[in-house]
Amino acid sequence: MTDAAWYPDPTGQAELRYYDGSQWTEHVSTGGQQSTAPLTPPQATVEQEAPTQVGSAQAAQAAYGDHAHAQQAQYGQQPAQAQPAGDAFAGISGDLIDGRFSEIEGNGAVLQNKKLLRVRVGEPFQARQGSMVAYQGNVQFKYQGGGVGKFLKKAVTGEGLSLMGVEGQGDVFLADAAKEVHILQLNNSGISINGDHVLAFSNSLQWNIERVQGAGMLTGGLFNTTLRGTGWVAVTTEGDPVVLNAAEAPTFADTNAVVGWSLGLQTSLQKSFTAGALIGRGSGEAFQVAFHGAGFVIVQPSEGAVVPPHSHS
Repeated sequence: MTDAAWYPDPTGQAELRYYDGSQWTEHVSTGGQQSTAPLTPPQATVEQEAPTQVGSAQAAQAAYGDHAHAQQAQYGQQPAQAQPAGDAFAGISGDLIDGRFSEIEGNGAVLQNKKLLRVRVGEPFQARQGSMVAYQGNVQFKYQGGGVGKFLKKAVTGEGLSLMGVEGQGDVFLADAAKEVHILQLNNSGISINGDHVLAFSNSLQWNIERVQGAGMLTGGLFNTTLRGTGWVAVTTEGDPVVLNAAEAPTFADTNAVVGWSLGLQTSLQKSFTAGALIGRGSGEAFQVAFHGAGFVIVQPSEGAVVPPHSHS
């Protein structure tokens, strides 16, 4: 039985191809750069040419060494002379280092998995304070207050978006409490997002804290973070979200479950008021945001953290 690992590509399309222990996969690597390539000739033929154990560790080491040297060259670093390429894998095997969890390459903002974002720092960008879990290269982090106006809005409204500026050369890995991460590309457009769900965004976008249209004295006001312009934004959700097309029908969402919506939508706030509520048997869904027009609404399968009952002595 052959272990899952990187081996010389039997199709000749790349230097290495990942073998999962039972069959070849579409994942390939050349010069330390990972990508995908279809199996040719057909998979049945390739599977007959299963790799041997001999050379598996050397192949993985070579792939890692090529990747490390490529990163060092990009970030202006000199390779360490005392450690030959590939020594990081010497004497160690297992699923953590067989390639399936390797860094996924690409420029700009790239998802590494459903819960982890990597941003290759070309131009400065903004990220949620405390969201950095790792970085490589020469990267600097600076507190971003957003100016006196935004500071006061945040203090008064409770719309929490504490940011840090990120600049330099390297890769920055971001996450927020293992929430799922999604990347949106804005092209001369805008989106309104609950500040708790903003993970990072490019400096080319303009952001502000604004009152949600139609949310007045009924709830004491409802505020969101708006992003406008052209660029990318990484949004988090608790679980897999659903995206609703408000143009199909009037759409309503719980204020704690709605993540964000496109700025083209018209919004209003309504309060549930049933006969049961008069005798203390209300639905518990006090307010909903109503959406009308052409646009989309992002809703997560969660209403946020539940605060346990408490009393004061």
